[in-house]
Amino acid sequence: MNIFQALEQSKDRYPRKEAIVFGGDRVTYAELHEQVCRLSSALQEIAGLQQGDRVALFLPNRPEFVISYYAAQRLGAIAVSLNVMLKHDEVKFILNDSEAKVLISSSQLLDQVPDAPETPSVKKILCIDNVERAGVVGIDTLSSHGAGPEPAADLGSNDGAAILYTSGTTGKPKGALLSHGNLTSNVAATVRHTKMSSNDRLICYLPLFHCFGQNFIMNASVNCGATLVLHERFQPDEILDSLKSNRISVFFGVPPVFLRFLAVPNIAECFNQVRYCFTAAAPMPVTVARQWREKIGQVIYEGYGLTETSPFASYNHDTQYREGSVGTPLENVEMKVVDHEGNDLPPGEQGEIAIKGPNVMLGYFRRPQETAEVIRDGWFLTGDIGKMDNDGYFYLVDRAKDMINVAGFKVWPREVEEVLLQHPSLREVGVVGIADPACGETVKAFVVLKQGHSISDRDLIDFARERMAIYKAPRHVEFIEALPRNPAGKVLKRELRARAEATAASPLKVA
Repeated sequence: MNIFQALEQSKDRYPRKEAIVFGGDRVTYAELHEQVCRLSSALQEIAGLQQGDRVALFLPNRPEFVISYYAAQRLGAIAVSLNVMLKHDEVKFILNDSEAKVLISSSQLLDQVPDAPETPSVKKILCIDNVERAGVVGIDTLSSHGAGPEPAADLGSNDGAAILYTSGTTGKPKGALLSHGNLTSNVAATVRHTKMSSNDRLICYLPLFHCFGQNFIMNASVNCGATLVLHERFQPDEILDSLKSNRISVFFGVPPVFLRFLAVPNIAECFNQVRYCFTAAAPMPVTVARQWREKIGQVIYEGYGLTETSPFASYNHDTQYREGSVGTPLENVEMKVVDHEGNDLPPGEQGEIAIKGPNVMLGYFRRPQETAEVIRDGWFLTGDIGKMDNDGYFYLVDRAKDMINVAGFKVWPREVEEVLLQHPSLREVGVVGIADPACGETVKAFVVLKQGHSISDRDLIDFARERMAIYKAPRHVEFIEALPRNPAGKVLKRELRARAEATAASPLKVA
């Protein structure tokens, strides 16, 4: 077993078919396979890459991401995805935590890549474009390497394939280790439910470093021999033009994207070639789903899952779509609702959603204690609050109480608080999520200054943005005299959220 075999099969079946479209570039399946094999042979030769070694991908949505990902898989190495918005210290943490042996990046991101002494496990740094840094190898210089006759590594279903980092309540990211069995089962479910085929053309502006883009879109596209139309980021006008010019048939988006497009005049004309729309990563508001059906004449099919479940766990729906639901579990996947003690709850009762099946990760990379806290008797405890109806359809009620969901990206308040507290003028910080029409939620910080100190809202936001991904940094700041606490001294986030809702707007809103 090896996820790379899907590329081999599509190369054999559709050698001259477009595998990737990126701007004016077209890469056929035969060309993609050849480039992947060349890179994997080069990685083995220049870095001694072996089965189980980690290859870090710090790359935007470009064909080189796909090539690098499958090159690692061919060798049985593990692809470690890094969010392109991460800054120096965040990149350093992930490289060291995963003990990555090779890093593949681009010139625009190299400034955030630590020097060799800070990341001792990294033996080679490759760059996909112009190289102006000592010790960095241009990936184009490896093109002279032959593809090599060696077959793809023959792996077991429990061998690691990918590590995707997700934040935890401690604020430190944890690497969810997904196996080849996880990925192949999830891709099969994706293709089956979306009815994806080699005739489809899929648009992907969602980040490939995220499990949604990487497994649900990229791996599924390669699996069925479809065409993947890549965009580096979400730029509305560019995406709408691409829908027409690239004859997109399958559209994926997070809820804020659908909401934004509803405001576009004549939007239905842009989607007249699209046969299927899908959303995940954040709950879809019922009002948006209704308006989409009324205006576009299509259902937005919805999936639910997490990075730890590869990510697909439930789907709404092949037979009976139910408004507001995340559907029923996939084939071979079980879901239930449990109380604080782990006892099963009956239909209608609210509790934590638990998931069991071939999609559940192997665990958090080299974190057995934290793995044991969330996987019990094979059941993954999601931290999401939900309920099930009498027909087995699941509904999300709320997320884990403190997590902030910014356009599908998880932000844990404690991580933001720890960064802000590095500023010498701050005594206390409480971070919460507040509603945002563009992103679903955004980050707000309640700040208590030290006596005699001062700082502007703008300067504090800039301070955070220099030290962490922009989506994690607060867009709103409010200065208060003291944080509300309970008798045990714990900050009462619910009171901060209530205060934020009452004020309806913060002193500063940064674009």
